[in-house]
Amino acid sequence: MGERSARRSASGGHKESRRGAGRGKGNEHGRYREQGGRRSGRGGHHEGGRGQGRGRRSFKQDGPQAGASTRSARGRFDSAREVALEVLTRVRRDDAFANLLLPELLETADLDRRDAGFATALTYGTLRLQGRYDAMIAACTDRPLERIDPAVLDVLRLGAHQLMGMRVAQHAAVSTTVDLAADSCGRGAATFVNAIMRRLSDQDLDTWMTDLRQHAPDETTALARIRSHPKWIVKALRQALVTHGRSAEELEALLDADNADPEVALCARPGLIAPEALAKVARKADRVHDVEPRLGRISPLAVVLVGGDPARIEAIRDSRAGVEDEGSQLVALIAAEAPLEGRDERWLDLCAGPGGKAALLAARAAQKSAHLLANEVSPHRADLVRSALRAVPQDVARVRCGDGRDLGREEPGGYDRVLVDAPCTGLGSLRRRPEARWRRRPEDVTVLAELQRELLASALRAVRRGGVVTYVTCSPHTLETTLVVRDVTRRLEHEGLSAEILHAGDIATRLAPQPPAGAGREMLQLWPHLDGTDAMFCALLRRTS
Repeated sequence: MGERSARRSASGGHKESRRGAGRGKGNEHGRYREQGGRRSGRGGHHEGGRGQGRGRRSFKQDGPQAGASTRSARGRFDSAREVALEVLTRVRRDDAFANLLLPELLETADLDRRDAGFATALTYGTLRLQGRYDAMIAACTDRPLERIDPAVLDVLRLGAHQLMGMRVAQHAAVSTTVDLAADSCGRGAATFVNAIMRRLSDQDLDTWMTDLRQHAPDETTALARIRSHPKWIVKALRQALVTHGRSAEELEALLDADNADPEVALCARPGLIAPEALAKVARKADRVHDVEPRLGRISPLAVVLVGGDPARIEAIRDSRAGVEDEGSQLVALIAAEAPLEGRDERWLDLCAGPGGKAALLAARAAQKSAHLLANEVSPHRADLVRSALRAVPQDVARVRCGDGRDLGREEPGGYDRVLVDAPCTGLGSLRRRPEARWRRRPEDVTVLAELQRELLASALRAVRRGGVVTYVTCSPHTLETTLVVRDVTRRLEHEGLSAEILHAGDIATRLAPQPPAGAGREMLQLWPHLDGTDAMFCALLRRTS
């Protein structure tokens, strides 16, 4: 993995259907401290917000003025804010992924560490809390948000986060936001932005939160606005908690965890580098923080960083280690260690891209004299898998580019272990992919759930009797998790194929340094607010006939 690609992956990753955090001290930006967004799929407004606002003026124009003469007036605002605006624009306009785009823009802008930290905190904080800020902005104008130019709305969101989420001095937040609007959208937009920013600054965050809650028609809407999640996701997460035996009263803590900066976790791939050795080299590579990395709590292979650039670590560059959420590491380990009957030689990763779990599996397979087939449908992602596997002996792992739904028919009963890391909504990794909450729609769940059923059915056909299938998603949504497992096992019984559900929680308890909160249940669900991981789901199925 090259330095740039390693840097891109620093925030970890999950498998969405399409497939660097830092903090500065402020300097000229003003003192700030990060405290923790909704647009429609193409720049519309959030689910909440009051229809009637306190403002009297509104603004609508056709968008940023490309090539405007004001573009040369750089002294009115800093490059860090400009980078943040560019990310928001391309996320909205092009469906870009912030965690891939931001490192590239920071490198191009050549910002110092403090300014890069400011831009990072501003970008991710605004994306996460976009729904909250949209509700506030809606209360400051009588014009519906969908009638405000999306480019102007992006600027306002950035300004709101500086006021409410970073504690930038009020005058600095207002003036720099107005200048940013003038440069990117024109003087008319600047006048409108100035009026809204001043109305936003009339109240502190606590007062705004009380105001939004009091004017919400129901508790779900209130939570959606205040905790910045679409209503349908709030409902889905509440259902997921209850399904897995937890209290619905944990919902606010879960929503808050989605809005927090995730830690950067490294995975020491078995037999290639030990976690303790990885921690030592990671400490040497971090030239800024005087704090030791810690070993993982959920994964025995994890090293958790306080800060620094993973690309500086040689073991990351040569793929002896990777950047991978602790929960993602744990479910891959469960797939490698789940008890099976008979031989343990042929392993299959059915949906291997971008390759983090495949690399862990391959490294473990080498230790057990097994062989891994890493299947990936996308040629580009298949190349990423090959890159992730390059530290593993060549005779251990092979990459196949093809549709995983075909393998059950083409190689029935051919494998001892199969991992299905299924494409999903990514609702379990909203800390790392904050824009996903605004991009996804309820109908996406239905489409993806059918694909997940087809992949799991193929995996159960591809595994031999006595072999084990591990079904994994980075989403706690019931329609993507427990219901998929139940539906597929019932369907295949009519074909004479049966499977028993093993206790994934017991295996997690055996493997994890600190057992996950949900380890008492046979289908394992991890939680950001309890485990500090992405909300990974894991079910184990052993084929019996």
